[in-house]
Amino acid sequence: MKTAVGTALLTFALLAPGTRAHAAATRGYLFIVGGGPQSDEMVQRFVDLAGGKKAKIVVFAMASSDGKQSGEEKADDLRKLGAEAHAYFIDQNEANSDSMVKNMEGVTGVWFGGGDQVLLTKALLGTRVEKAIHARYEAGAVVGGTSAGAAVMSNPMLTGEERHPGGVRPPSDSSQHFMTIARDNIELVPGFGMIKGVLIDQHFLRRRRHNRFISAVLDTPPHFGAAIDESTALIVHPDGHWTVIGESAVSIYDGRHAAITAAGAPVLGESGLILSVLPSGGSYYPTTGKVVFPTK
Repeated sequence: MKTAVGTALLTFALLAPGTRAHAAATRGYLFIVGGGPQSDEMVQRFVDLAGGKKAKIVVFAMASSDGKQSGEEKADDLRKLGAEAHAYFIDQNEANSDSMVKNMEGVTGVWFGGGDQVLLTKALLGTRVEKAIHARYEAGAVVGGTSAGAAVMSNPMLTGEERHPGGVRPPSDSSQHFMTIARDNIELVPGFGMIKGVLIDQHFLRRRRHNRFISAVLDTPPHFGAAIDESTALIVHPDGHWTVIGESAVSIYDGRHAAITAAGAPVLGESGLILSVLPSGGSYYPTTGKVVFPTK
């Protein structure tokens, strides 16, 4: 695992926003939802990006124990909007099968359901189906997901676990999480890396996840992340710029030019971290850090 994470971190640093590799790889859309209820407008937008009534969408719901049911419910919602949609609940063996790879042919949309992101990567990471997802994205398909399905978009990805709860003062209540901003506390593992050089967090404002995300961003080159609130989607466009739709906002932490305390320092500190809170209708340009607010 340490080797895999190290490789992921190296890839993460090399493919920072604004590099030629990043620009070349981004051909479809990413539709990253921070969890919670999705409005009819959001679901319709995803279907439209997948081709509307010509869309062929696959739903992967392995992150949840009830994924067979919830995945089929999601597929049914997409079919009601005119898309051809199929739900799959598969393991690694099936994700490497000829039949499942064939199911990916001509796909114009991929959706990852919520739950536990580690279960999604356990089923798909390194498989032929994951390779097919990247290929479809590079061919113009939209790849989306919510909650756990948002977390898997980055590489490395947050698991939702921490290594040293409470730091020097561990909490007596196990429900108290992420009480510190600290180095080497946030557990990161390889994700799918659909978005390059950007950490992703979800349920952000609703669940007050500032401590865990700022720790992860400061501790992980290139020190750049997008934290998406519930009922809100971050849309990554083919040219690389971002827009936001939904009820809340996306918090963008840009420490690419910040001064950060050295490894081994007693406190994880920084100077120059830029926080941008992008509301629905706003746009963001990762290469320059430019924010454009909605006019209404």
